[in-house]
Amino acid sequence: MGAVGLLFVGAVLFINGAMLLGWVNGKSAAPMNFFVGALQIITPTYLIFTANGNTDTILSAAGLYLFAFTYLYVGLNLTFDLDSTGLGYFCLFVFISALVYSGLNFVHFGDPGFGVIWLYWAFLWLLFFLVLGLKRDGLSRYTGAVCAIQGWVTAWVPAFLLLTGRYADYSNQIAIALAVFAVLVFGGLYVMMGRRGTGVATSEPTPGEHVAV
Repeated sequence: MGAVGLLFVGAVLFINGAMLLGWVNGKSAAPMNFFVGALQIITPTYLIFTANGNTDTILSAAGLYLFAFTYLYVGLNLTFDLDSTGLGYFCLFVFISALVYSGLNFVHFGDPGFGVIWLYWAFLWLLFFLVLGLKRDGLSRYTGAVCAIQGWVTAWVPAFLLLTGRYADYSNQIAIALAVFAVLVFGGLYVMMGRRGTGVATSEPTPGEHVAV
């Protein structure tokens, strides 16, 4: 069931990344954030209630709420044009939690693939904190590009591997491939976009450009 939620996390990350890049209007992205946020509430709640006290299942499911609350928060910010600071500092909380989940996947669960994926998410939510919480607007487009890409490589691809029962066969290869991909692609993007202020216009961005996750 978690793989189904992961598939649609890929969709919302891609849409929110496109929003930060200026391809999608902010308010038009709000419904998808509500849809996926609600799904990410239902999924872990079901998994926890049917876990029969299995602590590993509960531990894994609990991490899904980090994303559920993020997307619901984004949807509310977009709908009501709220200031992004609260969401930004929540993203700092998610960043720290994602680092813990990354370590747990490497050490406790023996899953290097998702160990690296959680590191990806930690990096992305750190960028969200910088853009939304600290108002580093110069990183907005870089963050949007990273977000859109992560929708595919950390959610869409792993979700289909999980749904087809093939993920366990490739966990180590996924970890290595994603580590190399991050250095080459995200590093290259930063050189092209981040160091020159990501090409953000000098005019004040719209509210929708500040709350995408």
